Amino acid sequence: MQNFNQLVLRTDAAGMPMEWINHQQAVHLIALDRVCYSLGRVLYTLHGGINAKSGDRSTIAVNAILATHGIHPLPHLYDKSYTPPLSNRALFRRDQNLCLYCGVQFPDSNLSRDHVQPVSQQGEDRWSNVVTACKRCNNHKAGRTPEQAGMQLLAVPFVPTHAEYIYLQGRRILADQMEFLLAHFPRDSVLRRRVEKGQSLLL
Repeated sequence: MQNFNQLVLRTDAAGMPMEWINHQQAVHLIALDRVCYSLGRVLYTLHGGINAKSGDRSTIAVNAILATHGIHPLPHLYDKSYTPPLSNRALFRRDQNLCLYCGVQFPDSNLSRDHVQPVSQQGEDRWSNVVTACKRCNNHKAGRTPEQAGMQLLAVPFVPTHAEYIYLQGRRILADQMEFLLAHFPRDSVLRRRVEKGQSLLL
């Protein structure tokens, strides 16, 4: 049975990761002849109509990675200075769904975004100043810094690159998709080290 919930990784012609797309979007790109090459395993095969002359039924095979014609429409996303948009989903995945104060892993519903330098103390809402915290620890810390609250921060927050952000946005990433994305991570990437150690961030 084919799993149509499995997302496809779309890249530009140069192989730069762009986004995750569903099977309908993937088939649409293939039908419009916008795919220049495919990589990875075949995720699913869709069957179309029957040719009146030949009697053959058309099929469309969708691979795990589809490279589409042209270059990325937003090349600035790959600049070292680029900062991906901040969202709780990506933040929680970056921190492995761990509260970075008590060290316990929680489901998304029990987590919150904590500002290391509180907004009330001129702290900014940006990747390098936010960490995942359980609601209990966040309430205890309140409008204080970790030092003021006597709480130890277990890891230093960092800004993901565009490729890392796409990884953080994914769900049920397949081995061939992961290998492809990993090639675009910085060599000193915290996420690279976690993946290479076999620590999945996607719960």
